Amino acid sequence: MVVNGAKLDDAARAAWLYYVAGNTQDQIAAKLGVSRQSAQRLVSLAVSEGLVKVHIDYPIARCLDLSKALRETYGLTFCEVVPTDPDSTSATLGVAQATALEIERWLRRPDPLVIAIGTGRTLRAAVEQLSTIEAPQHRIVSLTGNIAPDGSAAYYNVVFTMADKVKARFFPMPLPVIASSREERATLHGQPMIRTTLDLAARADVTFVGIGELDDEAPLYLDGFITKEELGALQAAGGLTEIVGWAFDGEGRLIEGITNARVASAPIPSRETSMVIASAMGPRKLPGIRIALKGGLIGGLITNETTAEALLG
Repeated sequence: MVVNGAKLDDAARAAWLYYVAGNTQDQIAAKLGVSRQSAQRLVSLAVSEGLVKVHIDYPIARCLDLSKALRETYGLTFCEVVPTDPDSTSATLGVAQATALEIERWLRRPDPLVIAIGTGRTLRAAVEQLSTIEAPQHRIVSLTGNIAPDGSAAYYNVVFTMADKVKARFFPMPLPVIASSREERATLHGQPMIRTTLDLAARADVTFVGIGELDDEAPLYLDGFITKEELGALQAAGGLTEIVGWAFDGEGRLIEGITNARVASAPIPSRETSMVIASAMGPRKLPGIRIALKGGLIGGLITNETTAEALLG
């Protein structure tokens, strides 16, 4: 359902009165000249439309302990652990919000930065949580192509969504996520505009990525980027996880050939030169997170309590 601007304006006003000014719903109803039920619906609409962002400014001791233990165990430079809601079935709750806050911290830095962005459901959820930010000093580059196999825009490529929230210089990767052949990828990567974007991605100061599975419900397969036969070949070769389209085995090593020979994404920047932060949580993501940590692919992690405990168990 599309909500018109006037309705959103009323919802935003009701939310401000409730969350900022501390009014009750009866008071909001009186001030807006609506019924109490309408006031309640307006506040609920503001929440559902993402107009309300909640930040708890207090460190939770258990989360701090887990974060410290993960940093020490895996040699991480950065780690944030958020609380777990035992009843939630969401694969992004809490982690998406924490990732948005971390992206905003980097965007608010005054010195010019190159910020690389991967793709996936968690990062898209995070970008949708971003505040509107003026950051013209920064360059934001996509690590992945933004064209799906049918020629449409790839839904979980987040750079264009981010461009709606952030005023900065954006460098999308105008490529298919996976090329049709090695030769096509070589030709595409040889184009001056693409070469410039790839070089920029390699110089990223900070990189945000998601972690994908290579099980039978792998996002690469479900979203149509690889065939069932290609997924089976990756699994047979030991492939267990993927990051920005690149498939890795249980030791964090790139799988030779198969779809990796045709991935048009930029390589994951080295953690020696870039702060590479992965955002992921939940049982399905657990093997991939372990692989990324074991293989030294990431230097930062945003996850939740349950996942952190499993990583340390």
